[in-house]
Amino acid sequence: MLELEGIVMAFGGFRAVDGVTLRVEEGQVLGLIGPNGAGKTTLFNVIAGAYTPTAGTIRFLGEDITRLRTDERFHKGLVRTFQIPHEFHRLSVLENLMVVPPHQPGENLFANWFDWRKVRRVEEEVRQKAIEVLAFLELTHVANERAGHLSGGQKKLLELGRTMMTDAKLVLLDEPAAGVNRTLLRKLEEKIQILNREWGYTFILIEHDMEMIAKLCHPVVCMAEGKVLTQGEFLDVRNDPRVLEAYLGETVTEEAA
Repeated sequence: MLELEGIVMAFGGFRAVDGVTLRVEEGQVLGLIGPNGAGKTTLFNVIAGAYTPTAGTIRFLGEDITRLRTDERFHKGLVRTFQIPHEFHRLSVLENLMVVPPHQPGENLFANWFDWRKVRRVEEEVRQKAIEVLAFLELTHVANERAGHLSGGQKKLLELGRTMMTDAKLVLLDEPAAGVNRTLLRKLEEKIQILNREWGYTFILIEHDMEMIAKLCHPVVCMAEGKVLTQGEFLDVRNDPRVLEAYLGETVTEEAA
């Protein structure tokens, strides 16, 4: 589904991403781990189109998308979430979902005047889909709350829900566990598993929570200093001496065991 070949992202003389080559197969949940400053989020920004790589090639579903804009990648089914949720905090939870689908006729001034029946029909279809997404995420009870009033975990679920309002094929999840209590984290894990196994979503997941990585991800890739250090099954990566030295450490290893 996604192929990265020799990706370099340099800022002046500093290479935040330094020659990353990576392949993501359809249906995988690929875990991306590594210490802070390893280049993980920068790599996400390159994949999503926020940065144009200094060197290298990105192919999505066989197409070279290296120079495509973020919105063009979105329309092809490549979407992302953020470590700090980017909700429209003054809109309701339901409205946050309804604004996502592109090319709604209500966005056109003339359609609102001369084709208002179509505008209302499509808006109702979008509303029904949003209601179904909220039910799936178990957020129906906060549908009319302002999104800015949600807890950290609820905002992460809302971020996931916004990807469901698109024709997403590959979803980049940036630290979904950050700031989420354990109860909502288990719910978030469950929803990701269902979307992967039953809905066919492919995920790349940046995460420091090793329990979540162990439960969801196959394979796991470890980055350090902008490069891919190693990749494989979680247990193999976790026990790699280079990974232990670069990132995990004995305390995290024991917790993940």
